[in-house]
Amino acid sequence: MPVTFTFGEMLSARSVIGTTLAELGEEHENLWVLTPDIGATLVEFRDRFPDRFLDVGLAEQVCVGIAAGLAYDGNIPVVSGMLPFLSMRALEQVRTDVCYPNLPVKIIGTHGGLVGNGGSTHYAVEDLALMCALTNMTVTSIGDPLMVGEIIRQSMTMAGPIYIRLAVGKKDKVLYEPGEHDVRIGKGIIARPGEDVTIFTHGTTVAQALDAADVLAEDGRAVRVVDMFTLKPIDEELIVRCADETGGRFVVLEDHLAYGGLATRIADVAADRGIRLTAFERLGIPQVYAGFGEDEQLRDKHGYGLEATIAAVRRAIAAQG
Repeated sequence: MPVTFTFGEMLSARSVIGTTLAELGEEHENLWVLTPDIGATLVEFRDRFPDRFLDVGLAEQVCVGIAAGLAYDGNIPVVSGMLPFLSMRALEQVRTDVCYPNLPVKIIGTHGGLVGNGGSTHYAVEDLALMCALTNMTVTSIGDPLMVGEIIRQSMTMAGPIYIRLAVGKKDKVLYEPGEHDVRIGKGIIARPGEDVTIFTHGTTVAQALDAADVLAEDGRAVRVVDMFTLKPIDEELIVRCADETGGRFVVLEDHLAYGGLATRIADVAADRGIRLTAFERLGIPQVYAGFGEDEQLRDKHGYGLEATIAAVRRAIAAQG
């Protein structure tokens, strides 16, 4: 991972994507980058490799279909765009053209969750549920901009497709010191140790979970924060370990519908593995169209902001086994 940025600094995940893809274009002569008219941060790749760059215009279905065709011909296609449309407008193409034949198409996008103030048509809030339901699809949600480059690099050798979810990607907080964690697709990260309760989270809400843990530390509470940046395949062994080490007290925080995303996947693991939980708090978007507003404002409005997170953790800690 790059070493020019340190914890707490702000960095554009989109810039990391652009730089990483341009570097990988030198290493992989069969790497193609495609976009449905969302290519401002892909200029470096476009300028270096114009014969392997394609902007199809506002046509996500076409973009995914062409990517599948390129993959059939032995190429590594990356599709970069806005996730509300790549995950829903192009869902049939993702399912049938990409997942069914298990092709190595990388879908990278922004506007995962209630970010960007674009209104409900421009929020990807059902996307993780949809992508996790697709056979052969690996599903990730990244909060630290430096991790984006590492995940893209790892994905180059994957046999099947991957979905990489970001927020707006223009101004993101670096959460981890470079090299602090072993970042591997399919494995969660213990972002903060603790024994009282585990907060599982991903993407934009990792920073909020860490803030909540800081507040609760002032009360003498040791809150574990797990960045479960891979939702599929999910790190089942880490879930089992956290249940054992934090008294079966789980809080799941995510910028996604409260049902269908990470909380649902963790609940499924608990049921399938026979894990006895003392408390299970689910924080996410309720079954509403969220409307306009800044992301922190909308989280507060819909019950999964910082104060709601702190309150949920306190309830979980107070639960009797």
